[in-house]
Amino acid sequence: MVSGGGTPTRLPPIVRALALVSLLTDAASEMIYPLLPVFLTTVLGASPAMLGVLEGAAESTAALVKLTSGWWSDRVRRYTPLVLAGYALATVTRPFIGVAQSAWQVVGLRLIDRVGKGIRGAPRDALLAGSVAPAIRGRAFGFHRAADHLGAVIGPIAAWVLLQQLHLTLRTVFMLSVVPGLLAVLTILIAVRDPADRKLTRGEVVARSASDTTPMPRRFWGVLGVLLLFTLGNSSDAFLLLRAQQLGVPIAMLPLLWAAHHVVKSVASVPGGALSDRIGRRTVLLAGWGWYAAVYAGFAVATTAAQVWMLFLAYGLYFGLVEGTEKALIADLAPESRRGTAFGWYNATMGVAALPASVLLGTIWSARGPTMAFSVGAALAGAAMLLGAFALPSQRELRS
Repeated sequence: MVSGGGTPTRLPPIVRALALVSLLTDAASEMIYPLLPVFLTTVLGASPAMLGVLEGAAESTAALVKLTSGWWSDRVRRYTPLVLAGYALATVTRPFIGVAQSAWQVVGLRLIDRVGKGIRGAPRDALLAGSVAPAIRGRAFGFHRAADHLGAVIGPIAAWVLLQQLHLTLRTVFMLSVVPGLLAVLTILIAVRDPADRKLTRGEVVARSASDTTPMPRRFWGVLGVLLLFTLGNSSDAFLLLRAQQLGVPIAMLPLLWAAHHVVKSVASVPGGALSDRIGRRTVLLAGWGWYAAVYAGFAVATTAAQVWMLFLAYGLYFGLVEGTEKALIADLAPESRRGTAFGWYNATMGVAALPASVLLGTIWSARGPTMAFSVGAALAGAAMLLGAFALPSQRELRS
């Protein structure tokens, strides 16, 4: 899928199409997400511990589905049908949060929404990874994440306009999120296609399942171990929004705070991914994890709304450094024929750890307060950074 005559400098159309799909989907999702903690805790009466269960269960569900979806996409060598199914399921489910009458109904809807995310995640990442040369893989993933975060700017701003200017209810805003979601599905139908050389017949699928025993490198599993440790301290961002409200950010301003945070994420994603192409994945990841630890320590001791705004903006830089770089590293380490499976394992590891991470922070928050909860998250990130200095492969090792 990548020509052999030198390294291309332009990202191919399919990367741009997938980026547009993520932009639209995140616009839909982020019309809801920054308002969900307030909706759960004030309208439906849920506790911080319940919020942790919701977000952790949602992400863990998505992760387990990603593992199966990635494995299957490697077998059939068709990624687009799974990508389409995943985005469509989330688009249809998400607006029903607007009519939920209990926290447990929201849990169920979020689980279905995250199943959709799980179905599409690994095949989409494998399709993207195979569409570009390794030398620009970090930039490609960074571009995709930048578009995703730009959608997360558009969504909260749309929610703010609907709430603050048009005076609609939270429930109405949630239901209107179906509009950008449907545009994302339409984009897939029009612009995303599997290359013809990746499609296999049913008989070839069976033969491939029986014959493809290419093992994952030992280094791949070591990287997943370090990522698992870091993710145990990387709880749901819903807690950051709850902390913002606690420190004086008005409910109507939460979407704008979330949008400003995603502006930084979007701006930083392409340079962050491209930087990992130049100086190595390990260096960029360690810098990002150290920054995360510092930001979480800041949330632990923050006392004013102004400090919250500064911390949210600083937090966006972490994503710019880490998100595209992590995915590029997984693609670097995985055999081409098992790339979907590799992304499935990666996402499963992140998601399985998301449940205990969010439950841990929510439980500590309920028992000891937010200062202790965020301090524990910062400590776990610091431990992962120290372990990663030894366990993550250097740029020279990846090229050898």
